[in-house]
Amino acid sequence: MTHLAPEEAGGAGAPAPRPAATAEGKSRLSPSRSRAWLSRRWVLPLAEVVVSLVAALGFTLLSTHISVNPLIRIGQVSGLAKLQQYAAVLGLPLLALLLYTAYRGPLHRHQVAKRLVCSALAGLATGVLAGGVVVALRGTPWGLGGQEGDPSALIEMANSFLHGESMSGIYPPLFPGLMAVWAKIRYDVPGGPGFALKDFQIFFTAIAGPLTYLAWRLLLRPFWALLIAVPSALLFMDPIRPYSHGSMLVLLPLLGYCLREMRRSGERPLRQNLLRGAVLGLVFGLVFLWYSGWYVWAAPGVFVLALCLFPWRGGKTVVKRTGAFISVTLLTAGVVGAPLIYQMARLGSQTPDRYAFLATYVDPTYVLGWVSDRSGKLEYQTWPVAGEMAGQSGFALLLLFAVGLGIGLALRNIMVLTAAATLAGAWLARFWFASHMAHDKAVQLYPRTTWIIMYCLMILAVLGMMAVVDRGSGWAERTLRPSGAAPAARVVPRRVVAQLAAGMVCAIALFATMGASWSVNRYMPQADTMSMGIDAWRAHTIKKSDGTCPRFAPDKKNCADIVTKDWRERPDKGFWCSGIEPSEWPFVCGRKAPY
Repeated sequence: MTHLAPEEAGGAGAPAPRPAATAEGKSRLSPSRSRAWLSRRWVLPLAEVVVSLVAALGFTLLSTHISVNPLIRIGQVSGLAKLQQYAAVLGLPLLALLLYTAYRGPLHRHQVAKRLVCSALAGLATGVLAGGVVVALRGTPWGLGGQEGDPSALIEMANSFLHGESMSGIYPPLFPGLMAVWAKIRYDVPGGPGFALKDFQIFFTAIAGPLTYLAWRLLLRPFWALLIAVPSALLFMDPIRPYSHGSMLVLLPLLGYCLREMRRSGERPLRQNLLRGAVLGLVFGLVFLWYSGWYVWAAPGVFVLALCLFPWRGGKTVVKRTGAFISVTLLTAGVVGAPLIYQMARLGSQTPDRYAFLATYVDPTYVLGWVSDRSGKLEYQTWPVAGEMAGQSGFALLLLFAVGLGIGLALRNIMVLTAAATLAGAWLARFWFASHMAHDKAVQLYPRTTWIIMYCLMILAVLGMMAVVDRGSGWAERTLRPSGAAPAARVVPRRVVAQLAAGMVCAIALFATMGASWSVNRYMPQADTMSMGIDAWRAHTIKKSDGTCPRFAPDKKNCADIVTKDWRERPDKGFWCSGIEPSEWPFVCGRKAPY
């Protein structure tokens, strides 16, 4: 975890002089002693973890004090405004501290402030998103979706666990299993798993930002980690299923970190390789049980990349140590994920995915946007909107340009290689399944590759910008330094770099507030079944455990009863369509509508 430690000479992690005792013999820390304490390897990383999680969960708890009726639009607007007010009250002092230390005082203090401010902003970004879910579900114990769709399946799986049944098919068991445990501990009433789902939707949405940021801190410095973590978390997080996208956000940096450790394993003792491999294998196994789908799309490219990076010609000792590291990692991950791997091998071919919706009807090469199965008034003829150049928008062209910079200038960066390999593998898998869809009448979740491909493009774009900055600064120092200048003199002073970085962090913070509000607004309750707000609306239409309706139920005399049943495999009904008018079924789906 090299970049969770010192960042640059003279920075927060630089060795400090031995502290001298004060004349009075007091225990008060002098500046030198405080720097020595901060230079300990575990102090600042631990501080980043704590600050980020406290910011995310603290903001979520603060949002419980927003008192509005979430079923009327005026109440929703007031709730959104209150979230932004809280974010400003908490965020502006952090940004002021960052700017002050960038312009005043020693730079090592600014480096510490930057690390902590970036970690706090990552927490606040998804804290606002979780706070929006709190507002949308105010007055009801049920989570997004109520007892319909995917939430219904999760609740049924949790009921099965509570009744002592084994795993439910090939679905990753860790999340519904934890739902069952929490429902038993926290509620233990009819509908308890549904109430537990609400808690988990809010909690895991809140910590998605910190987890993503901390995963990227294994590889990148604070600013660059924040630049990837905040936009990706706000774009991809889906509070109705926070476990799914959260696993994708952390999986990519973990894969890059694992490949980097593999390249270094030949230089480490065998025992250290075994220990590191076991820890990484445990993490990968748990992420696999949490949500396994992203492994399918990442595996082809990462497998080929690992074969290319393996030190085949490094000598017997290097090959042995590297092989031991990889073997222990795979073995540990396989042991931890064995229950799900067994179920997939036993039942995988019996559970085809035939769920077709709007994303399966559009041009399959479009990967810069996503629409759910609740697409509102969108249709495949009008979405996505064609851009100005060969259908590509200005954003797409800028993103691809930055991707080219990443591949062209930073191909030796292990994370550039990992993202590029993952993108290539997911791209091929996407078109393999899409090209067989008409023949096999199975979708096989291929639209979900949109997310991981988009994520890889964002990663490559940020790393491309980072390469431009690093190479540009290096070129300036080599070519523009006056002859005879002292070695410590810099063409671009460190103070200027710190000030520029602080300004860019402010820009990311502003984007985070705007992006989080956009994301939150989509989940505000609406009665329209083709809108994303229907999930929150349904949560307000189901009875509470005491048989009464939620506080803001639209009809307090006709709330739905609590349904308690175990999960059962649904029979395969064949290929069907969603989001298409019945009159268009023969042309789009090749069959008559069943209704």
